[in-house]
Amino acid sequence: MNYTVRFTPEAQEDLFRLYDFQLEHDLVAAEKALDAITQGMLFLQKFPFSCRKATAESPFLRELLISFGATGYVALFEIESEKSVTILAARHQREEDYY
Repeated sequence: MNYTVRFTPEAQEDLFRLYDFQLEHDLVAAEKALDAITQGMLFLQKFPFSCRKATAESPFLRELLISFGATGYVALFEIESEKSVTILAARHQREEDYY
């Protein structure tokens, strides 16, 4: 079964922010980061329950770790139904928390 992956407006802004940050430093790295995030979303379409729980209170609020170089990214998402996953926020692993 494939889940539909949707993004909140805030999560879309997070992705633009992360891409722009990489783009300021290195175009090739920005494109590779975008590829890594895209691959993460493809994984999420099939296996959202394999990602770690974000809180003990909700089995449906989870985090996807996206490897990129020595660090990577974290996407906070919610499994909303048996067909839909919504990305709520994204950040670099070295950032303190979601914005």
